[in-house]
Amino acid sequence: MVRKEMIAMLLAGGQGSRLGVLTQKVAKPAVSFGGKYRIIDFPLSNCINSGVDTVGVLTQYQPLRLNAHIGIGIPWDLDRNVGGVTVLPPYERSKGSDWYTGTANAIYQNLEYMDSYNPEYVLILSGDHIYKMDYEVMLEYHKANNADVTIAAMSVPMEEASRFGILITDDTNKITEFEEKPANPRSNLASMGIYIFNWKVLKEALLTLSDVPGCDFGKHVIPYCHEKTGKIYAYEFNGYWKDVGTLGSYWEANMELIDIIPEFNLYEEYWKIYTKTDRIPPQYIDAGAKVVKSIIGEGTEIYGEVTNSVIGEGVTIEKGAVVRDSIIMQDTVIGAGATVEKAIVAEDVKIGANAHLGVGEYADSKYDPKVYQFDLVTVGEHSVIPEGVKIGKNTAISGVTEPNDYPDGQLESGGYIVKAGGNV
Repeated sequence: MVRKEMIAMLLAGGQGSRLGVLTQKVAKPAVSFGGKYRIIDFPLSNCINSGVDTVGVLTQYQPLRLNAHIGIGIPWDLDRNVGGVTVLPPYERSKGSDWYTGTANAIYQNLEYMDSYNPEYVLILSGDHIYKMDYEVMLEYHKANNADVTIAAMSVPMEEASRFGILITDDTNKITEFEEKPANPRSNLASMGIYIFNWKVLKEALLTLSDVPGCDFGKHVIPYCHEKTGKIYAYEFNGYWKDVGTLGSYWEANMELIDIIPEFNLYEEYWKIYTKTDRIPPQYIDAGAKVVKSIIGEGTEIYGEVTNSVIGEGVTIEKGAVVRDSIIMQDTVIGAGATVEKAIVAEDVKIGANAHLGVGEYADSKYDPKVYQFDLVTVGEHSVIPEGVKIGKNTAISGVTEPNDYPDGQLESGGYIVKAGGNV
């Protein structure tokens, strides 16, 4: 095998349970974003734009859609004879099979794959963040510091710091202390979950910690390396980076794309975001339709009104239908006269004529208050909503629903209808 200077390992096995019904049948990295893309497109595009042409994608939860999307890596120019993209699911070994039990355990189970390239450096990435980053610049920084580990980091608001791994550094950006999700953070410099390791250092750490249950980078590997070598540096990133791990942050990140001058530009020539697409036909916007400040995907037909929304590919919005402040994913049909306000509607959903989503006042979710708390209507993929029903705010719907599921034709705010097989 040809030796590679740096290979990337992309962790894409997460369920993304905080996205509720959106990730019931699909892994979080495969969730649609921005009307055209999937979340995993961003780290994959960053890799090829940074000159990293060997990427192992570690999958586990509901991998079908993700595997089909990645294929052999053609959209990202990762269909290579040597290197390219390789999907790495858990597999059965002679001593028994193991699910990936933590981020570092997943990497440990693929030592053989990494060894086959014998790289100088290994780049560890998460498959569920929206950002653009030149990993080559980070590698140069790593080399310049003669570091064993470099952690990409960025400043976050102090009140959010306890959600992250927090880095405490000296004047040279050398990390003196590392705290995983501290209750009382002493710094607001947060780890982005992007690491460059010297391969020998990573390998030794993974072998040493191989028996640790649920072995994780933040909890185990980084503290171990810090104690062992001390040569760990923070690489400060100042660009746009969004963890779309909650329904609120996912909705916000999509809505930010439609600002007049978006902070995060999807269409820069010098740093393209690539994706797999099968759509050829253009959008069709009827003469009687109205579209204001929205992203409209390819192959979409609009006969109604769309304002401040992100509409995916192949969506149909029928006559008299109104969509406001919403994300509508691909192949969904919104029936004539329906109103959809501040909703996230997943792929291949049918919303009946004259239905009204997003009515009434806010109420706490009766289903899962930690997940559903952003005043949104969330509809899982392949769901059906009957004609004429009214659905309140902060609600969750999944499955083929019928009129008798809605007492008095209504699902009140904070309510939910999750059909069989729809456990979240």
